[in-house]
Amino acid sequence: MDIYTIIFLALAVFIFLRLRSVLGQRTGNERPPFDHTAARNALGGAQDKNVVTMPGKVIDQAPLAPTAEPTPPADRWKGLTEPGTALAQGLDAIVDKDSTFDPRHFISGARGAYEMIVLAFANGDRRALRDLLSSEVYESFDAAIKEREKNEQKTETRFVSIDKAELVGAELRDRTAQLTIRFVSQMISATRDKAGNIVDGSADTVADITDIWTFARDITSRDPNWKLVGTGSAN
Repeated sequence: MDIYTIIFLALAVFIFLRLRSVLGQRTGNERPPFDHTAARNALGGAQDKNVVTMPGKVIDQAPLAPTAEPTPPADRWKGLTEPGTALAQGLDAIVDKDSTFDPRHFISGARGAYEMIVLAFANGDRRALRDLLSSEVYESFDAAIKEREKNEQKTETRFVSIDKAELVGAELRDRTAQLTIRFVSQMISATRDKAGNIVDGSADTVADITDIWTFARDITSRDPNWKLVGTGSAN
């Protein structure tokens, strides 16, 4: 055996011993590789948070099926009206055509609209009124504002409170949903002439006001806003 063969054998033995010390030996008791899928399933099947769902067209998407148990018919309008009433039937008809409609949310929004419209009318703010009223109601309000301007009068109105906003009517006419609310409020209102004299109302007396207003919306429209289409007063 020549010198070169002896050197190569010695080098091979050295490399084998180094690999053995680094990698170790398999004894049959080694722990199996970590199973990420099994661990994820054991923790409840959580999805990989790095997976991103691409957005799709949602503007025309049909309402998603409810995940909770449906509300029993007897409790559907609890706190608003009793089952079988004309109001309940009207609400049912609207929801059947527009599953996103929520009368309680509507009432909350109507309270804000009521105050905005009353104050806009007192201030002669036609721009604000045009966005909140139907064309017929706007013409009526505009005529009253013009009459005040002609007589050089100004109206001062201040809300003290809105004590009640109660849904009293609901109806679906073809594609148009109509909801009627009775507002009970307290406010101070006075109309002054050019010289500042009060010609109507009072500047310091709180008046109890009851208004009955009807709002409408085309439920097939993408515009979510309701407009005032009728006004009445119980005072």
